[in-house]
Amino acid sequence: MQHELIARARDWLSDDPDPDTRQELTDLIEAGAGDELAARFAGTLQFGTAGLRAELGAGPMRMNRAVVIRAAAGLASYLNRQRPRPAQDTRQAGGGQPGPGLVVIGYDARHRSADFARDTAAVMVGAGLRAVLLPRPLPTPVLAFAIRHLGAVAGVEVTASHNPPRDNGYKVYLGDGVAGTASRGGSQIVPPADAEIAAEIAAVASVHAVPRPEAGWEIAGEDVVEAYLERAVSVLTEGSPRAVRVVYTPLHGVGRQTLTAAFARAGFPAPTVVAEQAEPDPDFPTVAFPNPEEPGAMDLAFATAHATAADAAPDLVIANDPDADRCAVAVPAPEEPAGWRMLRGDEVGALLAAHLVRTGRAGRGGQGTTDATFATTIVSSSLLSRIAATAGVPYAETLTGFKWLARVDGVRYAYEEALGYCVDPTGVRDKDGITAALLVAELAAGLRGEGRTLVELLDELALAHGLHATDQLSVRVEDLSVIAAAMERLRAQPPTDLAGLPVTSAQDLSQGSEALPPTDGLRYHLAGGAGTGVETARVIVRPSGTEPKLKCYLEVVLPVAAPDALPAARARAREVLAAVKRDLAAAAGI
Repeated sequence: MQHELIARARDWLSDDPDPDTRQELTDLIEAGAGDELAARFAGTLQFGTAGLRAELGAGPMRMNRAVVIRAAAGLASYLNRQRPRPAQDTRQAGGGQPGPGLVVIGYDARHRSADFARDTAAVMVGAGLRAVLLPRPLPTPVLAFAIRHLGAVAGVEVTASHNPPRDNGYKVYLGDGVAGTASRGGSQIVPPADAEIAAEIAAVASVHAVPRPEAGWEIAGEDVVEAYLERAVSVLTEGSPRAVRVVYTPLHGVGRQTLTAAFARAGFPAPTVVAEQAEPDPDFPTVAFPNPEEPGAMDLAFATAHATAADAAPDLVIANDPDADRCAVAVPAPEEPAGWRMLRGDEVGALLAAHLVRTGRAGRGGQGTTDATFATTIVSSSLLSRIAATAGVPYAETLTGFKWLARVDGVRYAYEEALGYCVDPTGVRDKDGITAALLVAELAAGLRGEGRTLVELLDELALAHGLHATDQLSVRVEDLSVIAAAMERLRAQPPTDLAGLPVTSAQDLSQGSEALPPTDGLRYHLAGGAGTGVETARVIVRPSGTEPKLKCYLEVVLPVAAPDALPAARARAREVLAAVKRDLAAAAGI
């Protein structure tokens, strides 16, 4: 086995175009690092929730130039086999026969992102396609917008989003008309396209054999960014209030220039930017993890808010993750140790839905479309379904990830609990932390003008639809077998009750259903009843598609008869959620 492993490593080494990873792999071979080599050659990276994503390093289970060139070659082969007829580039005029299909490529400011983007452009040109690189590191939603704006047959974004500094990733989008995408073009790949592209990647015999010219691709102008900004501000209601004070952090990512430009164009006061996190830095030096959901990630933003003069105290703290496709929101909370409370993704998702309903935009999409459906994922709160039902708009649920949400027929608004919101699916068929921030600011400004707050609106939603309290049990592991063992244990011995609430149904999502394709996950519905104070509860357990985590999503719904009953309902919800966490951890053995 060791001899075979070394032979595979040497074969990879001979085909690696990068001197840095060649040296890294050489050192591992010479050191006889069997366990490390086994991990790196345990298979090949597969498309997950957000494309390819892994730690940087040598070998087929890491992100490196060899893996990227193979992925790009496989995508190019797939596109050429599809023989797509590209849409007209919106920057050009004239008729005639369509030229080569256009692939637009974006990238963030992580280690090696620019290299991977240039390799992708070279491969596309070498395969007879037309490649356009975005002009600089930019938010992922700008790439998603550019696919449709430029009439591209595909898009690639080099990013690992909110993962640790040592990671990078590769997201693939298909344009309109490719493989039956129709009006869903500009969204990430899903089955069967992901498997078909993976088969083309596997068929790449040698990296050295992939044509990679030294030139031939184009660099997009700033007009693409200008077009995105113009589209972004169109999500707002003309003449709506804009008086709101915001502290903003891009968490060392690429969001600052785009978000501040969007706020200026929309007429909002300039946000106060967290100075220590304002510039892109691939090492993310001020945070343990560059994810606004992680403990400590927002500390500098809260400190900046506290340092603001009392007469200019901020109304909101807003954060983007490093590629700015997510949006985190915090509100003043004097009772909290930090003086601020992070809103959960489910809370922001409900607030944005309520705002769209309230402003009369729930039943119409952007720029004249009639799209009306509200959509979320099975791990997100069920509150959106009640808001949609009351407003009389269609509702849909999908598997986790915007690659599924973006494909909902007639989607008008979509969100997932992991701080992802799509408020303009006609323009950007993916989550967009810039437009979400604009809409949150508009909502907060409008409420401020009425002497109200986001928290008070959340209370109103609880009174109208029941208190929907959510929480998460998330376990990060070094050994992925821990996750597999937990899932196996739950499948073999499903819990019969959690927190004293009986489990009324236990569904293995790997079996699939008429409504959902198969996925590795488990779903439990729990009954409330007299004496429990609980109407219903729900638990979903799944391995993360982007990180080495087991994630358990919890929701309890409690009826609330009057405003003065809210504090007791919230306390009861916290109690039940804590008990569900405890019992579920015991059942899973984690």
